[in-house]
Amino acid sequence: MSNGNSEKTSAPKKFLFVSLESLSGDLAWHIKKEGHEVKCFIQSKDDADVYDGFLEKCDDWKALKDWADIFVFDDIGFGEEADTLRKEGKVVVGGSVYTDKLEDDREFGQSELQSVGVNVLPRWNFDDFDEAINFLNKNPGRYVIKPSGLAQNEKELLFIGQEEDGKDVLQVLEHYKKNWSKKIKVFQLQRYAAGVEVAVGAFFNGNDFITPINVNFEHKKMFPGEIGPSTGEMGTAMYWSPPNTVFNETLGKMKEKLAASGYVGYIDINCIANNRGIYPLEFTSRFGYPTISIQMEGVASPWGEFLYSIGKGQKLELKTNKGFQLGVVVAVPPFPFDDPKTYKRLSEDAVILFKKHSLEGIHLGDVKLVEGDWRLAGNSGYALVVTGSGSTMDDARKQVYSRVRNIMLPNMFYRTDIGLRWHDDSDRLQTWGCLH
Repeated sequence: MSNGNSEKTSAPKKFLFVSLESLSGDLAWHIKKEGHEVKCFIQSKDDADVYDGFLEKCDDWKALKDWADIFVFDDIGFGEEADTLRKEGKVVVGGSVYTDKLEDDREFGQSELQSVGVNVLPRWNFDDFDEAINFLNKNPGRYVIKPSGLAQNEKELLFIGQEEDGKDVLQVLEHYKKNWSKKIKVFQLQRYAAGVEVAVGAFFNGNDFITPINVNFEHKKMFPGEIGPSTGEMGTAMYWSPPNTVFNETLGKMKEKLAASGYVGYIDINCIANNRGIYPLEFTSRFGYPTISIQMEGVASPWGEFLYSIGKGQKLELKTNKGFQLGVVVAVPPFPFDDPKTYKRLSEDAVILFKKHSLEGIHLGDVKLVEGDWRLAGNSGYALVVTGSGSTMDDARKQVYSRVRNIMLPNMFYRTDIGLRWHDDSDRLQTWGCLH
């Protein structure tokens, strides 16, 4: 610890987690197990029973403003509250109005990157489907459809064109116009670029990035081989690194802007890299899910102490393990779709059993603890995150999948290929100089 504050930060603290929906319970539970006092507020009524038995919950987080030593906002949408609390001298980990906009408004995020000298892919913004269809007819090519605003939470709406003449994108736009025009108010067409998808992220303490940085590879589609609907995330492979080319040419250039906004927390930027350059796709200006659970597998620093320190603006090094970390999402129907009837019929209250009673690498999804049993909760079907690590990616894969095989849960499914792309992807990224 810096600033001679190590004695202060090592004392147990009162953490208040504030959520729109059940996201950060695993982190909150981990911090509770470190000996801190933890309470959480979850706004979504669908998630009323999630984390029961694991965490103490409250109905009104603002009533606990004087109780909390530190506030943790785990999603975008709380920037205004977080900024206000910081002005009042409170310790806050979470967004700012500025960083909320970086993630929520794709065009704003891309233009901010451009303003600090980052290469971005050509893109066009629309609030009218007919205009976009007309544009595509005049400018045939391969594009990606990216909804902005709230609609980007519907991950299955992001569409990556496969055809060079853009005919498939035209078909999808016609379909969206007919069925989704009420939900998709603003969207972006981005020129498709082939290459390796790679993300870099780091914690930020309000003034500067904390090293090491995190290099990660997301697996967004539902089925192995990147097939099926986008789920948000089915698993991620990662490692910790000193700042490298991908970081320095993208996220690293945002330091001054993040500092000006007072942002504290984790921030990540997903990129496509090829032999021509590195092109940022989108910001995640909050913890990632399941990213934060997988990071626990590789971080040796106590989480409560670390988050409190960066909330106080302290510069310290995050202690991390060498090697690779992997995370696999274990889900049940109706995930990734919103379908409470299917959840009720197939998954509600299902008990999660472990063949050998080991919780190594087991992280909370939407679960509750009832009379000693782990049971599914909420209605999303996002059951668990399972993590593993190793000195090589293959070792990490062996460990994580042996832990997954220890789980017994009716109708469970997961991807079997997390981390498998690493050998090809890393070779190409090394050839292009991205990981140096």
